[in-house]
Amino acid sequence: MTVKVLGILNLTPDSFSDGGRWIDTDLALSRAVQMVDQGADAIDIGGESTRPGSREISVQEELDRIIPCLERLSNSIEVPISIDTRRCEVAQAAVDLGATIINDTAALRDDPELVDLVVEKDVDVVLMHRQGTPETMQNNPGYSDVIAEISEFFRERLDFFVSKGGQRDKVILDPGIGFGKRLEDNFRIAASLRKFKDLGTRLMLGASRKACTGALDGSPPDDRLPGSLAFVSMAQRCGVEWVRVHDVDETVRFLKVLQAIREEVVDQEDQA
Repeated sequence: MTVKVLGILNLTPDSFSDGGRWIDTDLALSRAVQMVDQGADAIDIGGESTRPGSREISVQEELDRIIPCLERLSNSIEVPISIDTRRCEVAQAAVDLGATIINDTAALRDDPELVDLVVEKDVDVVLMHRQGTPETMQNNPGYSDVIAEISEFFRERLDFFVSKGGQRDKVILDPGIGFGKRLEDNFRIAASLRKFKDLGTRLMLGASRKACTGALDGSPPDDRLPGSLAFVSMAQRCGVEWVRVHDVDETVRFLKVLQAIREEVVDQEDQA
């Protein structure tokens, strides 16, 4: 199985890695087209930063950031568009403009109306685990068993979604690297991804440029590609369906080589 790549397009002034870089609509469109040319399987557009310590913005501000880009994007690329939002009104506007994936870092908890929209529109939805809120989530997070607790959270969210009329095959689960996690939690999640496969749904891993990818060498966000690719490698090894990344070109090329090696290993095992 080849891992699919979700290219990140932050239309925000304050995202931790590329805040302010793609606010201009022409630049954003150019970047989206570039990521598709580099091999992105979908583009994830976000108008609200959910980095640690970030403060909530108004719905109107989020709409003002994403709509100009979305109005032009569907005619510029041929891959699916994902909207990274926690709010029904924003998701509705994005779906009306062509988005077919809703990427919710709150797993349908922050806006009670969002689940109804997902079910009605029959779109894919990413349900991410997050401890706390973006503003507070890195203030002393803790777990007794991080894998067991995330797994239980996923089961509850899946049951909730199905109870509202949703289909399990529309769900992509994301364990939420860096969202209310200690460094050791992030590493344990990456090492234990196969356990989440027991839930019978698709998985996504989003570790790109996050603090855990640079914690061992102190590298800044724009110099965390090696650490980011280490997480991508674990995702591929464990059968994760999606990785969400900033560095699309490097990730796609890395995965092609990794897949070729994996296929050779399988061939040798079959011949043994």
